Amino acid sequence: MSPTSANAGRPAYDSRRIRRIFDRRAARFDDVAFLPREIAVRMRERLEYIKVAPMRVLDAGCGVGADLPALRERFAEASVLGLDLSAEMLARANQAEMAESEANAGWRRFLPATLGKAFGARGPQLAQGDFAGLPFSGGAFEMLWSNLALQWHARPDLVFPEWARVLKANGLLMFSTLGPDTLKELSGAYAQAEKSLELTPRRHTIEFVDMHDLGDMLVESGFEIPVMDQEVLTITYKSPESLLRDVRGWGAFPLDMGVQHHARALRDALHASLETRRREDGTIPLTFEVIYGHAWKAVPRMTAEGHGIVRLEDIGRGPKRSK
Repeated sequence: MSPTSANAGRPAYDSRRIRRIFDRRAARFDDVAFLPREIAVRMRERLEYIKVAPMRVLDAGCGVGADLPALRERFAEASVLGLDLSAEMLARANQAEMAESEANAGWRRFLPATLGKAFGARGPQLAQGDFAGLPFSGGAFEMLWSNLALQWHARPDLVFPEWARVLKANGLLMFSTLGPDTLKELSGAYAQAEKSLELTPRRHTIEFVDMHDLGDMLVESGFEIPVMDQEVLTITYKSPESLLRDVRGWGAFPLDMGVQHHARALRDALHASLETRRREDGTIPLTFEVIYGHAWKAVPRMTAEGHGIVRLEDIGRGPKRSK
């Protein structure tokens, strides 16, 4: 499937609405941050097998800044910058950074003045912006990291070219996102509830993009050697209320929820439908298809004036001939 067809029928991206959703959820996001924290650990494990030494790192969709300290520790010589659409999320990230700076103030005073100043300059910085319109110049970063954030943008085919733009040639993109099987139990429960009430079926969660479509979009956007894999994680809940509370906390309801005068009946039918999905141990499962990807920004083959670029290592090789 082409990137264009993969996005056919997808809802338009409303950045102001997404920003409002996460502004409202910022104060209590730590309550539901166990999933991105776990995925960050798994991403860092994958990163151990990749040789890269960036001097400028961007965390795109940094949220409350939970990944910034580990990125700074992993790339001690790099400047690490966090970007998010939500001002309230960034305010939480700034609070965390201030607290960390105060905690480190004691041992920093033992550093030579020049070293201490340099160390402070390499700490993470924060910026507000949209994935598809980054406030940075071309080639500003050697590495772009994004943990469970891409799924909130309805058009990843518009995001990847922008990520490629701000990366230097041979720069590394490393990201995680959610695939189509995510929240399948909730989607099925909604469908069953609407059918029982004879309501027109609606989509109640965001639409997640298939791993293979994401890989195609990467290549179309100027990345090469994309490596994609996925795993399925299941989180279990004791009640429909706790399950829905976490889903709302993640911000997974950015779409119009439909006719308000059916809201209470639909809620009751939804809870009943989720109850039918209890497993033998009494818990209600919720699936997350986690997609991991990394790729390198391709070296340009043409200049801005349209002239071909020949790499030194390609000179003298000549065309391949079949035997």
